[in-house]
Amino acid sequence: MAKTKANSAATSAAAQSQPETRVLARVATGLPTSDGAGVKLTRLIGTPALPDLDPFLMLDAFGSDDPKAYIAGFPDHPHRGFETVTYMLAGRLRHRDNKGNSGLLEAGSVQWMTAGRGIVHSEMPEQEQGLMSGFQLWINLPAKDKMIEPRYQDIAPGRIPVVTAPGGMKIKVIAGAFEGTQGPVVPGSTAPLYLDVALPAGAFFETSLPAGHSAFTYVHEGKAEIGPEGRTTILAPGKIGVLGPGERFQARSTGTPARLLLVAGRPLKEPVAKYGPFVMNTQAELYQAFADYDAGRL
Repeated sequence: MAKTKANSAATSAAAQSQPETRVLARVATGLPTSDGAGVKLTRLIGTPALPDLDPFLMLDAFGSDDPKAYIAGFPDHPHRGFETVTYMLAGRLRHRDNKGNSGLLEAGSVQWMTAGRGIVHSEMPEQEQGLMSGFQLWINLPAKDKMIEPRYQDIAPGRIPVVTAPGGMKIKVIAGAFEGTQGPVVPGSTAPLYLDVALPAGAFFETSLPAGHSAFTYVHEGKAEIGPEGRTTILAPGKIGVLGPGERFQARSTGTPARLLLVAGRPLKEPVAKYGPFVMNTQAELYQAFADYDAGRL
């Protein structure tokens, strides 16, 4: 009997020492909308169902092979107080801003723009037909960084490392690190992790996540089971999964290949005042942002 109790205690201690795998705490359906000059997209974060996920303010998925859905693009518009991350899956967009930056966002490339104290930019299609698809994520900046000088990182596809894992999985490391491979984005206060994971049919993917980070996953091709065995939830395009607490992430593709985004960031836990293209900490700072834009000070 004593031996049985000892074995039971050892088993219990071993189980407690295992990192907890995150389950989906919430699943939200994306909201069809438009932005820019009428570009059609699906808003996944920044909706009534999921207003934000500190430090993430907005996530849009855009994708169409109908030029009428994207040809007008995103003409000149301002930003202040946060970062925008544009990840292109297909098509081409030309970035230009009032700080003298210009860059071509082609398939597989990333634009990581820190708006800081203010920037005015445009993102316009450089194609008249074919598929245009990708994502834009907004990440908040802490109060101490909201008025820093703007910074623009144009990251070509060849600069984004791809890790091939057992079973033929391919993991693009855009920000943060995976299995010792560091992404090209210079990390900020939110210490972001941004992975694009391609899973062959029946593949199992697992990785560690910082315990205190907010995290979400979005399956943009196929279907995937998210969570530990016995507690999985199936995700498919159009629905975003908010991950609960823990230190591990697990996903399994079903009978067909799948592809998903895994994104995590350190929450800022600061007050947020936002309206349109500006995100500050107080209403007074928000009013000042509009005044500065109207006066041409961005």
